[in-house]
Formats: sequence, C-alpha cells, structure tokens
Amino acid sequence: MWTYEHSVETTATAPSVWRLWADVERWADWNSEIEKIEIDGPFAVGTRITMTPPGEDPIPLLIVEAVEGELFVDEARFGGLLLRTLHRVDPAGQGRIRVTYRMEISGPGADEAGPEIGPGITADWPDTMAALTRLAEATEANQAGGAAR
Repeated sequence: MWTYEHSVETTATAPSVWRLWADVERWADWNSEIEKIEIDGPFAVGTRITMTPPGEDPIPLLIVEAVEGELFVDEARFGGLLLRTLHRVDPAGQGRIRVTYRMEISGPGADEAGPEIGPGITADWPDTMAALTRLAEATEANQAGGAAR
C-alpha cells in the first residue's frame, strides 16, 4: 500500500468547509486541477462523481463514506488498483480546524504503482487545500459582513 497525507489549519468552520465539499459542481472554484466535474445525485454514500482534469480522461469516483461536517471518502479504481481518498475536518483548538486529505493506493502492484502515480495525483493538494480553506474563510467573512449590516 502507498499512502500520502497532507493537513492544513484554518479559522474557517467545519460547516463552511463541508458546504464547499458538498457543492461538487463548484469544486473547480478552489481546485485548479478540475476542467469539468459532474455528480449524479446528492453528496452522499453511493453517489458517483466524474472529475476531468485538464487535458486528461474523466476519472470516475464513488462516495463510499460521508459524515456531514466531518468527513467524506471517495474511491477510484484503475485496473486492479484502488485509490481511496479521505477528506476530514478535525478540531485543532483555539477556534481553528484541521483539514486533512489522505490517499491510500492498494491492490496488486500498489507497492510499485503507488510511488509512480501517487505523487502526481497528490502534488496539487497543498495548493488545493489552501484555496479551499481561503474560500471557506472568505465566505464566512462575507456572511458575517452581510449579517452586520
């Protein structure tokens, strides 16, 4: 098995991050590695997402776990490989949360294929997660500003 994990901390709230995750059709607003994205139902277990990176073939994803405000897990299969990505929000103390993405590549040949394909898949995570949390923070600031009027 090959694994990679990256975390960022933010002042945004877990519900704000969850709303951005659940709004799949707008993922490209904070993920530059998406040219096109479609979802075939609600943001829930069993729903399929088709994500197309720029210049690449569509990648079918399946939501296999979803706990509102806390985490979701999607899976993609390529040949005999299973690419499982966990997206999680945890309290980090002092009004902050930690957003963590974790990829696990398993299946026959994962020990060889994981180090070959995994770093390319996860290379944008630091930028993507920074953009996600910035948007969540900005959305909260705009909502707070609107409520103060």
